[in-house]
Parts: sequence; C-alpha cells; structure tokens
Amino acid sequence: MFKRQSASQIEFIAMMASLMAVVALAIDALLPALDVIGITIGTQRPADNQLIITMIFLGLGVGPLVFGPISDAKGRKPIVYMGFGIFLIGSIICVYAESLPVMIAGRILQGIGLSAPRTISIAIIRDLYSGDYMARIMSFVTVVFLLVPIVAPAAGKLVLDYYNWKGIFYIQLFFSALVCFWFWKRQPETLTLDKRIPFTRERFNKGFKEVLTEKSTMGFTFISGLILGAFLVYLSGSQQIFEVQYGLKEEFPYLFAGLAIAISLAIFTNGNLVVRFGMLKLVTLSIYAFLIVSTLFVVLFYGQPNPSIEVLMAFFSVQFFAIGFLFGNLRALAMEPMGHIAGMAAAITGLISTLMGIPISTFIGRYIENSVLPVFIGFMICGVVSVVILHFSRSALKKKRAALE
Repeated sequence: MFKRQSASQIEFIAMMASLMAVVALAIDALLPALDVIGITIGTQRPADNQLIITMIFLGLGVGPLVFGPISDAKGRKPIVYMGFGIFLIGSIICVYAESLPVMIAGRILQGIGLSAPRTISIAIIRDLYSGDYMARIMSFVTVVFLLVPIVAPAAGKLVLDYYNWKGIFYIQLFFSALVCFWFWKRQPETLTLDKRIPFTRERFNKGFKEVLTEKSTMGFTFISGLILGAFLVYLSGSQQIFEVQYGLKEEFPYLFAGLAIAISLAIFTNGNLVVRFGMLKLVTLSIYAFLIVSTLFVVLFYGQPNPSIEVLMAFFSVQFFAIGFLFGNLRALAMEPMGHIAGMAAAITGLISTLMGIPISTFIGRYIENSVLPVFIGFMICGVVSVVILHFSRSALKKKRAALE
C-alpha cells in the first residue's frame, strides 16, 4: 500500500511539473535563437529581441484571471485542455510571423494558453495539500520542472543547428501534446462538486476584493513580483550577456544550464528544510542573502569593466541559489489564507506579480547591452524593496495565523 501511494505521489509530482515545464520549454528553448529570429522578423536593435521572451509573461499573467475563476466553477481538467488549444493557435502565429508585432502577438497568445496548465497545476496542489506540506510538494514539483531549463537551451541550439528556429516551436507543440494526453489519461479531477463556486460577477468581485485586501497575501505577492522582475532581467538578457558581452555563443547553453542547476539545488534543499524550519524563516534568510550578494557585486564592480566569466558565474550561482528558496515559498505564503478560492487567488496573485515583473525587466534590460552591472543594480534595488515589504508581510501573516488558532 505504501509503495503504491509513494509511486502515485511521484507520478503526481512529475505530472504537475510537466504541466509547468511546457512553459519553461516555450521560454528557454528559444534563447539561443533570439538573434536569428530577430534577423528574420527585422528587429531594429538586440534589446528588442528580449521582448520575444518577456511578452510571453504578459500572457502568463493575464490568462489566469479568466482560467482561475472558471476552474473554481467548472473543475480543473477542462481548463487545462482549453489552455493547450490556445497555445496551439499562438504557436502557429509565431511560426508564420514576419514582423516583431506579429511575433509578440503570438507569444502573448502562447502565454495566455500556457497560463492554464501553469495556474491549474498550482490550484490542484492546493486542492490536495496546505501549509508547509504544500510548500514541500511545490518544491519537489519545481525541481522536476527545472530540469527543462537545464536542457532546453541546448536542445534549442541543436534544433537551430540542424533545422531552423521554427523547429523549436514544433518541438514545443509535440511536448505539450504528450503532457496533455498524460494529464487526460491519469489525473483525476481534484475539485469536487460540493466545493465548486459558480462563476458570477458578484462572486468574482467578492473574491477579487478578498485577495486584494488580505495584507499578507498581497505583501508576498509584491515580493514575488520584484523577484520575478529581477529574474526576468537575467532570463531575457542572458543571450546578450553570454553571447555578445562575453563572446561565449557555443558555451551559452551550458552556462545557462549550470545556473539552472544552482536554482534546482536550492529548491530541492528547500523541499527537505521547509517542513522543519517553515516557509517564513527560509524566505527571510533568502531575501537578505539576495540583497547582500547583489550589493556586494555593485560595490566591487561599479564603474569597472565586466569581471571574468568565472567571477560572474560565482555571483550568479549564489544569487540564484537564494532565488531558488523564494519562488515556491513566496507563492505558498501568498496562497496560505486563500485555500477556499485557490483558483481565483492563484490567478490574481500570478497576474499582479507578472505585471510587476515585466516592466521591471523591460526597463533594466535596456541598459545591459554593454555591461552586466545593471543586472545587479536591479537585483539590489528589488532586494531593498523586498526587505521593507517583508517586514510588514511577516507581521500580517502572524496575526492571521494567530486569529485562526
């Protein structure tokens, strides 16, 4: 019996990770091809190519606002199928794009479609788990999910070398079809009929207001937005940093994979520590580490040329190790008081953090054409603001927990 339960949980973790991994594949596999795509669609400057990466996050942020509440009313599974259908349409637009606006439209539509499996996977986990145990499952799901960023750029480069950039989109579609079939065949519906909330305007407005007025939820969501924005600066600018500034075009997929491993190690470690020490303590330590590392880089290299690639990788590794403790825990802390409206709460918090992250990354990304320093200045500023918000969020969450005891 225990072995069957263990095997079932392993499959559940792998499946939820795969639903999220389609998102990672749609983002990271394109990184080695940004300059080639830019030439094809006629972008005017290298920084414009970053929009091919960041604009998918706009769709990822907007889509859940619809999919989350509908999933609370109709169940989780139908929404996943709907999302994959929209992703198919967006992918076709991207394949035939001949200009940046059309490519951006396709990427936004891809993001809207993929926001369904991404959001619903979180809601499904919340349906089955809560508190630190939810954070533990989220950590293990994220570790498996991060296997894709480790291999995706290398896979994208392989397709680019032997076919063309359009082949990367075909690979994404094939993988999404496999995941969708697996989900349909093996995952039961987790939202029972008695827990479904009819999707009405009144209920939507009430749920929206409840999320926005919950201080701890909003505080941790704001921090998530700042950390996401900082991470998107690196993600969208990594090709510019490694291939252009450091001239490491062939090594880029391996450098990217190495940093993804740093995040994976942190998230795996978090899965083993979070039940013992709690999400709040780990988040606090990680945010301070994030701030200290970025501040140290700015102090050491302000006004100086880029450091060696070894030094840069060392700083990035420590920085992303800290980020690895933040992604799942911040989302779980924000969702903690929202178990009764998990779908809507996941949608709203995801939207807010994404709408914060995109302008942060777009603004800072314009300054990284010749130096990596703006990345760490952005990290440092986001870290300072996060520490301030954390102070108030901790107090609000402790009061909320005390009131429920």
